[in-house]
Formats: sequence, C-alpha cells, structure tokens
Amino acid sequence: MIKNIVFDIGNVLADFRWEGFLADKGFDGAMVERIGKASVNSSFWHEFDRGIMSFDEIFNGFVSNDPEIEKELHKAFDDFKGIVTKRDYSIPWIESIKAAGYKVFYLSNYPERIYNDCREALDFTDHCNGGILSFMEKKVKPDHEFYRLLTDRYGLIPEECIFMDDLEANVKAATECGFNAFVFTDKKSAEESLKKLGVMI
Repeated sequence: MIKNIVFDIGNVLADFRWEGFLADKGFDGAMVERIGKASVNSSFWHEFDRGIMSFDEIFNGFVSNDPEIEKELHKAFDDFKGIVTKRDYSIPWIESIKAAGYKVFYLSNYPERIYNDCREALDFTDHCNGGILSFMEKKVKPDHEFYRLLTDRYGLIPEECIFMDDLEANVKAATECGFNAFVFTDKKSAEESLKKLGVMI
C-alpha cells in the first residue's frame, strides 16, 4: 500500500534552468554549451551538490576543465540567482496529494550556494512532511545511502513510497533500494504513473 510520495526537486517541482540562467547573463549559445561542459555537466557539479568541497575548490575544478574561459566562468557564477525558479503547480499538487491521505517528501541533490541564492524557489518545502537536501547531509543521489537516510529519518518503508526524478540513474537507484519509482517528464504523465501505482488524487 502506497503511503508516501517522494519528489526530486530540480526539473520536477522547480526549474533548474541553467541554460537560460547563462543566456540571461549575456552568453551566446556556443558559450553556454562550453560553460555547461566545464561546470554543470562535469563531475565537479556532483561534488558541488555533495557539499564537502569548498566553492573555491569547486570553481577551480570548473576552470581546470576549460582554463581558457576562466573570465566567463567568474561572470557566470558570481551569483546563482535565477538558476532555479519555482513552478506554479508545485504547492497545489503537494496539497492535493496530502488531501488524498498521502505524505509528501523531497530528496534532492542541491548545492548550498543555490539554496541560499534561490530560497524563494523552494517555498513548496514548507508544505511537505519532510525532506533532505544533499549539501546538508554530504550525500548525493544515486548513492543508496542517501535514499536510506530519508527512510531512516522519517521511518518510511521503501515499498510504501513512490519516488520520481527526472534522471534515470536516480530512479534506478531508488528501485534498487526498494522504492516504487519512475522517471518524471511532466506533471500530466506523472499523475498517470501515480494512478497506475494506485495513487488516486
């Protein structure tokens, strides 16, 4: 019996709009792609989510990936305001799930710098029954221990939970940990997937 719905945050309950964020700072498409390759799409971003390394160490890692664009990287990441923005449906969706008798949690890879610069994008977290952000615990998806931390902290049984994430690797790990899980593409499809798993909202 399903009792709990567990959400990822980026590109599920909020937009992780790094390409638009960089375009807003004046970079053309080619440079957006180049900056992304050196940063968001590099292993250093995963460590940024984990929160063990300092931001200076993370930034130096970005630079080491493409030293020729150090100036552009400084401009890109002097602040992170606007890189994550809220989705209007998040709070109503969470409230409708809770009204149907389920508890709602979040489990997300999330860096401290973005948390501090984009607080308003996470206003839906106050409507959840609980949740965990990676930088606070120094753990990240798809590490199994991150999922177990959620279940242990809130006394959840994985088989009674549905987890959704926009990344296949994170969904696969959740399944390996005993969760019911599916890849999130959009709200309508997610609602259909929830219905197939017996969740009526």
